Amino acid sequence: MPISERRDAIVADVMARTGIDAAMIERLVHAFYAKVRRDELLGPIFDARIADWDAHLARMCVFWSSVALMTGAYHGSPMQKHAPLPVDALHFDRWLALFEETAYEVCPPAAAEHFVTRAHRIARSLELGVAIYNGRMLQKGERYRREPEAPSAGTP
Repeated sequence: MPISERRDAIVADVMARTGIDAAMIERLVHAFYAKVRRDELLGPIFDARIADWDAHLARMCVFWSSVALMTGAYHGSPMQKHAPLPVDALHFDRWLALFEETAYEVCPPAAAEHFVTRAHRIARSLELGVAIYNGRMLQKGERYRREPEAPSAGTP
């Protein structure tokens, strides 16, 4: 069976088991990022880096289509974008909490579980990548904590 037919079969299987489709992905992505933008911890990090939210949301819909349905539509490098961010375990935990909350609000249970399982894998991978980028190799079970920034000159 050609790879395109295998991919189509996988997508159809996931859709049948979970009910996930493009419309659900769009609802989830838009609802989630609306919360992120309002969040006191995450909002400023995203707003400082994303000028065109429509383009970002469209890209995230393609990303989640690839992640959730295995469509292969996304061709980006998430690690390159996330590694230099000023984030640590606290940020990833908040991201996951908002994502889980939104997934269970927007999606039926099987779809929410499917999304959340993948979100946890993504968060672990990105946290590890951020740690390595910052010169830290995490041990099994260890979380990445950023060093507190030193006060600037003239700050008591």
